[in-house]
Amino acid sequence: MFQKVLRDIKSLKIQGAENIARAAVKSLYHIIHHTKANSAKRLLLELKDARTKLISARETEPALRNALTFVMRNLDKNDIIHLISGLDKNIKEALDYFEDAEKKIAEIGSRKLKKNMVVFTHCHSSTVMLILAKGKFDGTKFSVHNTETRPRFQGRITAKELSALGIPVSHYVDSAARLALKKTDLFLFGADAVQSDGSVINKIGTELFLEIARKYDIPCYSCMASWKFDPKTVFGFGEPIENRNAKEVWDKKPKGVTIINPAFEICEPELITGIISELGVFKPEVFVDEVMRIYPWMFK
Repeated sequence: MFQKVLRDIKSLKIQGAENIARAAVKSLYHIIHHTKANSAKRLLLELKDARTKLISARETEPALRNALTFVMRNLDKNDIIHLISGLDKNIKEALDYFEDAEKKIAEIGSRKLKKNMVVFTHCHSSTVMLILAKGKFDGTKFSVHNTETRPRFQGRITAKELSALGIPVSHYVDSAARLALKKTDLFLFGADAVQSDGSVINKIGTELFLEIARKYDIPCYSCMASWKFDPKTVFGFGEPIENRNAKEVWDKKPKGVTIINPAFEICEPELITGIISELGVFKPEVFVDEVMRIYPWMFK
């Protein structure tokens, strides 16, 4: 199971920060309960090796790193029975965190949806989808404009899910995003990481759309579980930006053509109205303060 999860994360078969983090945590559970290690030391070595491989599978995934850090914290490293018990407890708590966070974010975020509103979204965010689904469940009538999100077309996932929910959706080519945005009332988007300066890292194109939204005075909210905060950025490290394979864009490009295919980009905090998380709705810089106050274990 572990190798399959690793391959699926690398290939984007498993995508979305929370989904990646959950799959990684579950893969550790499989290792723990199918290992031939007969000592705590040996099991820890196996888990540390697995952790390294999972982290290297996708660069821009602090939720994955934080979830693995949480699982590996406060353990008895001398006795294998107590070690396994501690790991199982931490794994359950990590999975419960994501489930509880999703419910709270859906509840909080859905309050931003108003009757006859048109919402814009980019790429595919499971968190944004939960907010929209909750709004639909509560009886709020609204429609959505979304982008196709080249080169992997993750926006099609969003459009399919919205259609299945009975939410009217207009699917725009990426280069028509200005047309899509200027007709909307609210921009909801996900996040793959938040840095200590309040900047949000999300799918490439997001900051471009934020700039357009500012021109038309459209409120913009990044929607995420707070474990997407990258604690390393407090100490001067920058969150790495993943660059994807050029063949995703052009399989047999002409000689002399260089393909630039970044997966994400940094969105400046002044362009973001607020961050919606399980902690509430905060300006980006306040959100960072709240995460640092509530989750001190991230920095150990």
